[in-house]
Amino acid sequence: MNKERLMNVLLQPHVSEKSATMTEKANQYVFRVRDDASKDEVKHAVELMFEVKVEGVNLLNKPGKSRRFKNVQGRRSGYKKAYVRLEAGQSIDFTGAAK
Repeated sequence: MNKERLMNVLLQPHVSEKSATMTEKANQYVFRVRDDASKDEVKHAVELMFEVKVEGVNLLNKPGKSRRFKNVQGRRSGYKKAYVRLEAGQSIDFTGAAK
């Protein structure tokens, strides 16, 4: 795995009430990732970008929903999420504050 590929695996953190609860209780963080990303790639990308130790990764494919506006049928695009569990004592700071 080259660094260029790993830098493009994570798209953005997935911010929701559920992900905030998981961060507090289970030390898990949720990211939106590329559709072709594997667990191993996500693990190495998080360790490279945030300098933390990853305990495990779970991936989830979220399918797009069918929607209708007046008489036009449409479909929202789906995406892939990664639930990343960090080892005890590790954390990720998304605010960008200096250490």
